[in-house]
Amino acid sequence: MQGKIKPFVKWAGGKGNLLNQINKYYPIELKDGYIDCYIEPFVGGGAVLIDILQNYKVKEAYALDINQDLINSYNIIKNNVNELIQKLKIKESEFLGLDKEDRKVYFYKVRREYNSNRLEKDELSVKRATQFIFLNRTCFNGLYRVNKSGKFNVPMGSYKNPTICDEENLRELSKLIKNVKFEYGDYKSSKKYIQENTFIYFDPPYRPLNVTSAFTSYAKEEFNDNTQKELARYYRELNDNDVKVMLSNSNPKNTNKDDKFFEEIYDGFIINEVYAKRMINSNSSGRGEISELLITNYEWK
Repeated sequence: MQGKIKPFVKWAGGKGNLLNQINKYYPIELKDGYIDCYIEPFVGGGAVLIDILQNYKVKEAYALDINQDLINSYNIIKNNVNELIQKLKIKESEFLGLDKEDRKVYFYKVRREYNSNRLEKDELSVKRATQFIFLNRTCFNGLYRVNKSGKFNVPMGSYKNPTICDEENLRELSKLIKNVKFEYGDYKSSKKYIQENTFIYFDPPYRPLNVTSAFTSYAKEEFNDNTQKELARYYRELNDNDVKVMLSNSNPKNTNKDDKFFEEIYDGFIINEVYAKRMINSNSSGRGEISELLITNYEWK
C-alpha cells in the first residue's frame, strides 16, 4: 500500500486534494535528503505529514495539535492499532445494521458519551479514539466543530454505507508513523524540537473570507486576526534561526481585492498561490475553485 496511505479522518481544510500542488513548494533540501527534522504544529488530518514520510527521508518528525482527541487517536493508531481496529469493527457492524432512525439514536448516544468525558493530560484511550473516529466518519461532512463549552456539536451525516473501520489503511498508517512524536499542544510548543536542518509546515485555522464562513471551531479557543499576527511573529522568529518554513492560509483577495492582511504580516516572504475546491459551504454556489496562499521563507524552484 506504499504511496497510498490516507489520513484516517476527514478534516475540514485537509490538504489531500492539494498535495500535487503543495509538494512542488517543499524546500529543495527536503527533496535532496538534507532535512533531518520535520515539524507540523497544526497536524489536523496529516496529509502533508503522510506525504513527506512516504516520499522523503527525515531522521525525526514531530506533529502537534490543540485537539487532544486527535492527538490521542494518532498515538493509539501508532501504539495500539489492533485493539482500535477491533472496537471500530464492532461500531461499524452495529451502526450499519440499523435503519435510518435507529442510526440517529446510535449516533447521538455515542456523541453524548463522547461529550460527557474528557481526556486527562497525557492519557491514552482506545475507547475515546474509537468514539472520535466513529463520529468523524458518520457526522455531517466529516466536520470537527465544538461549541464554546468544548462540546462536539456536529449533527449526523446522511451516508448510506460509511467506512468506519478502514483496517488496511490504519495498519499501514501505524507502521508509517512509528517514529513520529505526537504531542498535544499549541504551535509554540514546537520550539523545543527545532534543530539544524529543520523544515516546519504550518496549516493553522484559516482566516475566514467572510463572516458566514467562520463556522468551524476545532477547539473552544478562538483563532482570530490577533492570533494570526502572533503566528506571523513566530514565523519570523523561525526564519531568523535559519529554519525552512512553509505556511498555508486563505487568500482574502477571493472576496476583497484590497485586503492586504497577509501581505502585510508576511512582508518580505514569498507568497505563492495554489487553487482548491471549497468543499464545505452552506451555499452550493460557493463551492467553486478558489485561491489559497502558500507562504515560504525560501526559494522553492
